[in-house]
Amino acid sequence: MTEIDAKIDALVPAWLHLPDIAEMFDIEVTRVRQLVKDGQLIAVRRGENRTLQVPAAFIDGSKVVKGLAGTLTLLRDDGYSDEEMLEWLFTPDPSLPGTPAQALSENRGTEVKRRAQALAV
Repeated sequence: MTEIDAKIDALVPAWLHLPDIAEMFDIEVTRVRQLVKDGQLIAVRRGENRTLQVPAAFIDGSKVVKGLAGTLTLLRDDGYSDEEMLEWLFTPDPSLPGTPAQALSENRGTEVKRRAQALAV
Protein backbone atom coordinates (compact mmCIF):
# COMPACT_ATOMS: atom_id res chain seq x y z
CA MET A 1 0.00 0.00 0.00
CA THR A 2 1.70 3.10 -1.22
CA GLU A 3 0.97 6.72 -1.89
CA ILE A 4 0.98 7.66 -5.55
CA ASP A 5 2.14 10.67 -7.48
CA ALA A 6 -0.07 12.96 -9.55
CA LYS A 7 1.04 11.42 -12.87
CA ILE A 8 -0.22 7.95 -11.98
CA ASP A 9 -3.27 9.33 -10.20
CA ALA A 10 -4.22 11.06 -13.47
CA LEU A 11 -3.85 7.80 -15.46
CA VAL A 12 -6.49 5.97 -13.38
CA PRO A 13 -9.97 7.18 -14.38
CA ALA A 14 -11.87 6.12 -11.22
CA TRP A 15 -11.15 4.86 -7.72
CA LEU A 16 -13.10 2.91 -5.08
CA HIS A 17 -12.71 3.00 -1.31
CA LEU A 18 -12.22 -0.33 0.47
CA PRO A 19 -15.61 -0.19 2.29
CA ASP A 20 -17.35 0.30 -1.08
CA ILE A 21 -15.61 -2.78 -2.48
CA ALA A 22 -16.55 -4.76 0.64
CA GLU A 23 -20.18 -3.79 0.07
CA MET A 24 -20.02 -4.76 -3.62
CA PHE A 25 -18.46 -8.14 -2.75
CA ASP A 26 -20.77 -8.60 0.26
CA ILE A 27 -17.78 -9.27 2.53
CA GLU A 28 -16.14 -7.56 5.50
CA VAL A 29 -13.69 -4.73 4.80
CA THR A 30 -11.00 -6.78 6.55
CA ARG A 31 -11.35 -9.37 3.77
CA VAL A 32 -10.77 -6.64 1.15
CA ARG A 33 -7.65 -5.59 3.08
CA GLN A 34 -6.54 -9.24 2.94
CA LEU A 35 -6.99 -9.25 -0.87
CA VAL A 36 -4.65 -6.24 -0.98
CA LYS A 37 -2.18 -7.87 1.40
CA ASP A 38 -2.26 -11.10 -0.67
CA GLY A 39 -1.42 -9.13 -3.82
CA GLN A 40 -4.73 -9.73 -5.59
CA LEU A 41 -5.49 -5.99 -5.58
CA ILE A 42 -3.41 -2.81 -5.42
CA ALA A 43 -4.54 -0.16 -2.94
CA VAL A 44 -2.92 3.24 -2.60
CA ARG A 45 -3.36 6.17 -0.25
CA ARG A 46 -4.83 9.16 -2.02
CA GLY A 47 -7.06 12.17 -1.57
CA GLU A 48 -7.27 14.70 1.23
CA ASN A 49 -7.69 12.08 3.95
CA ARG A 50 -5.17 9.70 2.39
CA THR A 51 -7.68 6.87 2.41
CA LEU A 52 -6.86 3.52 0.83
CA GLN A 53 -8.37 3.25 -2.62
CA VAL A 54 -8.34 0.71 -5.45
CA PRO A 55 -8.71 1.47 -9.16
CA ALA A 56 -12.36 0.86 -10.11
CA ALA A 57 -11.16 -0.95 -13.25
CA PHE A 58 -9.94 -3.79 -11.01
CA ILE A 59 -13.50 -4.60 -9.89
CA ASP A 60 -16.05 -6.46 -12.00
CA GLY A 61 -19.39 -6.33 -10.18
CA SER A 62 -18.95 -8.57 -7.17
CA LYS A 63 -15.46 -9.88 -7.90
CA VAL A 64 -11.91 -8.95 -8.85
CA VAL A 65 -11.41 -8.68 -12.63
CA LYS A 66 -10.41 -12.05 -14.07
CA GLY A 67 -6.68 -12.30 -14.75
CA LEU A 68 -5.69 -9.34 -12.55
CA ALA A 69 -4.13 -11.36 -9.72
CA GLY A 70 -1.97 -13.39 -12.13
CA THR A 71 -0.86 -10.26 -13.97
CA LEU A 72 0.06 -8.54 -10.70
CA THR A 73 2.06 -11.62 -9.66
CA LEU A 74 3.98 -11.60 -12.96
CA LEU A 75 4.78 -7.90 -12.63
CA ARG A 76 5.77 -8.25 -8.96
CA ASP A 77 8.04 -11.16 -9.83
CA ASP A 78 9.71 -8.88 -12.40
CA GLY A 79 10.46 -6.38 -9.63
CA TYR A 80 7.70 -3.85 -10.34
CA SER A 81 6.52 -1.67 -7.46
CA ASP A 82 2.80 -0.98 -6.94
CA GLU A 83 3.29 2.41 -8.56
CA GLU A 84 5.06 0.94 -11.60
CA MET A 85 2.36 -1.72 -11.96
CA LEU A 86 -0.38 0.93 -11.92
CA GLU A 87 1.49 2.99 -14.50
CA TRP A 88 1.92 -0.05 -16.78
CA LEU A 89 -1.70 -1.20 -16.36
CA PHE A 90 -3.17 2.22 -17.14
CA THR A 91 -0.83 3.41 -19.91
CA PRO A 92 -2.26 2.86 -23.41
CA ASP A 93 -0.60 0.07 -25.38
CA PRO A 94 -1.19 0.40 -29.13
CA SER A 95 -0.56 -3.32 -29.60
CA LEU A 96 -3.56 -4.27 -27.41
CA PRO A 97 -5.25 -1.67 -28.26
CA GLY A 98 -6.18 0.26 -25.12
CA THR A 99 -4.64 -0.14 -21.70
CA PRO A 100 -3.76 -3.48 -20.11
CA ALA A 101 -6.38 -2.75 -17.39
CA GLN A 102 -9.01 -2.22 -20.08
CA ALA A 103 -7.98 -5.44 -21.84
CA LEU A 104 -8.32 -7.38 -18.57
CA SER A 105 -11.83 -6.01 -18.06
CA GLU A 106 -12.67 -7.13 -21.61
CA ASN A 107 -11.53 -10.69 -20.79
CA ARG A 108 -8.32 -10.41 -22.84
CA GLY A 109 -6.11 -11.50 -19.96
CA THR A 110 -3.97 -13.85 -22.06
CA GLU A 111 -2.79 -10.94 -24.21
CA VAL A 112 -2.03 -8.85 -21.12
CA LYS A 113 -0.08 -11.65 -19.43
CA ARG A 114 1.91 -12.24 -22.63
CA ARG A 115 2.97 -8.58 -22.59
CA ALA A 116 3.74 -8.70 -18.87
CA GLN A 117 5.96 -11.77 -19.42
CA ALA A 118 7.74 -10.01 -22.26
CA LEU A 119 8.75 -7.22 -19.86
CA ALA A 120 11.01 -9.65 -18.02
CA VAL A 121 12.96 -10.60 -21.13
